[in-house]
Amino acid sequence: MADPHGFLKNDRADAKKRPTTERVEDWREVYLDLEPEVREKQVRTQAGRCMDCGIPFCHSGSAGCPLGNLIPEWNDLVRRGDWELASDRLHATNNFPEFTGRLCPAPCEAACVLAITPDAGGAVAIKRVEQAIADVSWEQGLVHASQSTVSSGKKVAVVGSGPAGLAAAQQLTRAGHHVTVFERDDRLGGLLRYGIPEFKMEKKVLDRRLAQLRKEGTKFVTGVEVGVDLTVDQLRAKFDAVVLAVGALRGRDDTTTPGRELAGVHLAMDHLVPANRAVEGDGPSPLSAEGKHVVIIGGGDTGADCYGTAVREGAASVLQLDQYPMPPSQRDDSRSPWPVWPWILRTYAAHEEAGERKFAVAVERFIGDDDGHVRQIALRKVRVEKDAEGRRAVVPMSEEVEVLPADMVLLAIGFEGVEHMRLLDDLDITLTRRGTISCGSDWETTAPGVFVCGDAHRGASLVVWAIAEGRSVANAVDRFLTGSSDLPSPVVPNLIPLAVV
Repeated sequence: MADPHGFLKNDRADAKKRPTTERVEDWREVYLDLEPEVREKQVRTQAGRCMDCGIPFCHSGSAGCPLGNLIPEWNDLVRRGDWELASDRLHATNNFPEFTGRLCPAPCEAACVLAITPDAGGAVAIKRVEQAIADVSWEQGLVHASQSTVSSGKKVAVVGSGPAGLAAAQQLTRAGHHVTVFERDDRLGGLLRYGIPEFKMEKKVLDRRLAQLRKEGTKFVTGVEVGVDLTVDQLRAKFDAVVLAVGALRGRDDTTTPGRELAGVHLAMDHLVPANRAVEGDGPSPLSAEGKHVVIIGGGDTGADCYGTAVREGAASVLQLDQYPMPPSQRDDSRSPWPVWPWILRTYAAHEEAGERKFAVAVERFIGDDDGHVRQIALRKVRVEKDAEGRRAVVPMSEEVEVLPADMVLLAIGFEGVEHMRLLDDLDITLTRRGTISCGSDWETTAPGVFVCGDAHRGASLVVWAIAEGRSVANAVDRFLTGSSDLPSPVVPNLIPLAVV
């Protein structure tokens, strides 16, 4: 059993990062490469802080991990040094723990019992333990291709190769179905490939998992837009079921601020995608931040990705703007009580490297030069209010206007949903008001035999939710094709995280 005194003997310790002066000069992951013995000793100590709670909120689908990861179990196995069994327990619920260990913001840690009070020394470093298990699994040859011994004779098309599509494909392939994943880009991975910067997850991590899927029998086709290059009639003729995992990539634009039409004002993904392509060896990005004063509007993950990317490209300065006030450094129980996701200040690795953040501010207008290129922004202090019907309004707090340099402005203000595409039109699928694809309790859309999962269904969300929905839709498709299924289904379509309203 777990050590009930582990958290009393040791405080939380996160993985150490490389010096900022070193890591801004390359695109490698920001964390230090430790000798295996040192890493394993540190991680075993951190895993030993887990108490194996009677009611482990960390893997509760409503507050913690939607995958239902058996966190107390593999924490104790790591504490005891049994990495092989820990790998088995982790992979039993998570197809891609090396993705979540690097990219997930860890709602499991927010729901950890040790996160109730700072006096407990901090939540268990679950994410660090998870990544270590995944990395050790690959290093020690514990990850194997799991090939089905039977064939159903059924063919499934998965449209989209992000984490949701890949999870669905792997589960269905292992169940004995013939699965083909279609990706319209030239490389596989979706946002994992071209949205996530290399310094957060090196693409070799993705490529080795794709190699496992190929060995198991999943087929991949790149450079094909389903609905255009492969028509819906052809799709239905060749496949018995279809999974839509097309993401929610339609970026939210700013259509009201004067000067938005100026050259140099871009959506965030217009910057991140070519930057990631440049790292892949496709040549220099046409939207490089080198030598420019970069302003990023939006305080979330995508904004932080643009931030770190701009720094590495050699920006003259980087400024990130958030219209909301600076959050507190610790959980405010009156606003976000445990175990819900806390409203706190989140400082990403990129924020430690250079640049500046400003809170409770908004751009009043973009100012351009005679050639129609943005050169400055006019900034006002603001307050965000809601009316009686919950509609949001940004209200200026003073008449003072601050003018700052800006050669490149990146709008990282969220996503509006699934992109409009011929595929959906020909399937007669209409998007919801949220820009997503709806489904029934069995994950099936209004088009018979067509299922949906991931961001296309939820809207832009976390990698852990994408994998959970991919695993769940695989159960639904398997049941649709064969009448029953033994595949796990960790979430239902209408499940949402616990929150204060």
